[in-house]
Amino acid sequence: MPYIEPGEYKSIYTEFQSPVSRFDCGQHCAPHNGGEPVCCSTRHAIPVAMVEEWKFLQSRTAMWHIFRPRTSAERKVKEELPRDHRALECHGAAQCERENRALSCRTFPFFPYITKGYEFVGLAYYWQFEDLCWVISNLQIVERQFIGEFVRAYELLFRRIPGELETFRDHSASMRRAFSRMKRTIPLIGRAGDYHEVIPSTGEIRAVSGEAFAKRGLYRNDE
Repeated sequence: MPYIEPGEYKSIYTEFQSPVSRFDCGQHCAPHNGGEPVCCSTRHAIPVAMVEEWKFLQSRTAMWHIFRPRTSAERKVKEELPRDHRALECHGAAQCERENRALSCRTFPFFPYITKGYEFVGLAYYWQFEDLCWVISNLQIVERQFIGEFVRAYELLFRRIPGELETFRDHSASMRRAFSRMKRTIPLIGRAGDYHEVIPSTGEIRAVSGEAFAKRGLYRNDE
């Protein structure tokens, strides 16, 4: 069975350090979240790591601990995780050790979009956060360096753990179903940094301009 050693995360972390953008996106969302970036608060986003990544993090930092649910909804999130994944929590943005961020922190708010035919075509976002995350309303600020490192990291993971490809294929299908119900197309950043939209009913992918993407939630009137 394909497998990834905990130590292999060292090379992933070394090669995936670029920020999403040259802008400090946390400055835009923190005022709406009690002064803390949305992605740095488990009240909104709970970081998840495979057991091997969790072991690697334990070997190099005390910044992380196993997440302790506070509500029934949080318990449900934790209980529904695959057996080889762990919900984690850090000490918060003020004490962040950027070199020890989990992969789910480095990639937020994006996940690899996988087609029905198992093709990794680009970056989609976790749509549950589109009313809160400033980046989701400003996809044109995502840097190509970040996109390239994102793609290389997941290509490695998919080679070593094919089950992860299946997981994100399922998540991409869930996004298509959700956006089909909302009668919306899915914004997509291509692997080369270009922009697309997915027709959720058919899975068709077509090119668009970055300006075509609508702003959401708190940032609807943001300039």
